[in-house]
Amino acid sequence: MKNKKEVVDCLNTILECELAGVVRYMHYSLMVFGHNRIPIVKWLRQQADESLNHAGTAGEHITTLGEHPSLKIGRLTETHKHSISDILLESLEHEREQLKNLHRLLELVESESVYLEEYARAMICEEEAHVAEVEKMMRTQPKS
Repeated sequence: MKNKKEVVDCLNTILECELAGVVRYMHYSLMVFGHNRIPIVKWLRQQADESLNHAGTAGEHITTLGEHPSLKIGRLTETHKHSISDILLESLEHEREQLKNLHRLLELVESESVYLEEYARAMICEEEAHVAEVEKMMRTQPKS
């Protein structure tokens, strides 16, 4: 692969972003209160688990390329805003950032590696579905 360093750097960015997602979603799950706490906490912890699995997959791709996965974690900011709407908005921003990383990976590996190209496409599909779900969660019911 002629652009291996760029691909590994991008995979490390994806890995770091996913690890940040683990921390972010776990933190959010601890900060939910109110009548709908149980289903929201469950969903947030599922997102944390998914991020951990995604981080592992990105790391496996890095080691498959003979390189070393990063020990860094992506950007974490504490806004101290913990309403469900604020949490969903921050989650949406995080997911959109990761989508950009995945599209960058797809650009780098297209016609270079079917294996990594299919990984990037599958992850983009999954992240786009997640973004769509969060966007639906943020909508309010129209008045009849």
